[in-house]
Amino acid sequence: MDIFSELALLSRAASVRGRESGTVELLKRRWGPWLDDVRTGRLGNFVGLRRGTGPEPRPKVMAAAHMDGVGLVVTRVEGGGFLRVTSVGGIDRRLLLGQEVQVQGRRPLTGVIGARPPHLSSPEERTGTVPLEELYVDTGLAESEVKELVPPGSPVLYRQDLVLLRNGRAAGRCLDDAVGLVVLGVALEELARVEHQADFYVVGTVGEEAGRYPGAVTAAYDLWPQIAFAVDVTFGSYPGQNDPTGTYPLGGGPAIGVGPNCHPKLVALLEEQATEAGIPFSREVMPGATGTDAWGIQVVRGAIPTAVLSVPLRYMHTPVETVSLDDIASTGKLLARAVARVDRPAVEGLSCYEDKPRT
Repeated sequence: MDIFSELALLSRAASVRGRESGTVELLKRRWGPWLDDVRTGRLGNFVGLRRGTGPEPRPKVMAAAHMDGVGLVVTRVEGGGFLRVTSVGGIDRRLLLGQEVQVQGRRPLTGVIGARPPHLSSPEERTGTVPLEELYVDTGLAESEVKELVPPGSPVLYRQDLVLLRNGRAAGRCLDDAVGLVVLGVALEELARVEHQADFYVVGTVGEEAGRYPGAVTAAYDLWPQIAFAVDVTFGSYPGQNDPTGTYPLGGGPAIGVGPNCHPKLVALLEEQATEAGIPFSREVMPGATGTDAWGIQVVRGAIPTAVLSVPLRYMHTPVETVSLDDIASTGKLLARAVARVDRPAVEGLSCYEDKPRT
């Protein structure tokens, strides 16, 4: 797999909550050859199955990565054709002024987020962050054209293609969590070469950035796997950081979550497989809510043993999120190795296991 190309495609297809269908269609095309079954959930999740070779009833393993990214949506069209917007997810308002954006209306439009010139701004305005309700997008089109092409609710994203940096790094928009989706793709490609006992479900979830993890919860309830992995990004290290324990080096491999949202036996499985394969990794201490799909998955039905596997990423929720391509590859390989070790005896020691088929 060409990881840069896959990441570029998924970054380009990304959108905000409620507009994940483009990513779903892309995943169907890219992952179809490795899957035995593909469907779209009622809420919009992508659900793919790669069947295992073990005797039935086979254990179910689910790996989830969210398809939505942070962005803006149009709230109304002002006189002159200017677009007012509000945020979806935790977009960084400090970075919006002067940005080039893509308006996903009835057809894609390029726009810019306007800023009052410093010459016409008060001292307070020059040093503060402009409130979101005062920002607007200028497409250059007449008001009548804008009203025809851009209905309220249209997404607005940073207009930033993926760029290749030095040392195998890449930067672009919506890599949170296009990165996680590429990790799932790498894992599928790896599992196509080896025998695995368990049925492996790969799920692209909707709505993670909007909170309460609706896609992850509904997918977990529907599939009811014995084991689940949430694959996401975590904070990559950068100059000037004050807390070195809360960030992780790019090029240092995946971060394996440790805490109440992470089943200790799955943590041990991931660490054992990483050590055996010579994959570098970090332990990410997660003392409470992890901010990932795992937080919703873990408590579905009678509880699901869950682990969090993350790729370090710099500048989260900005148009230049930066990641190591090697970290994506190693995380996907680690996930595949963990899935390949799951059989019935492996899940019998988990506290929520029931010795009957799950329906």
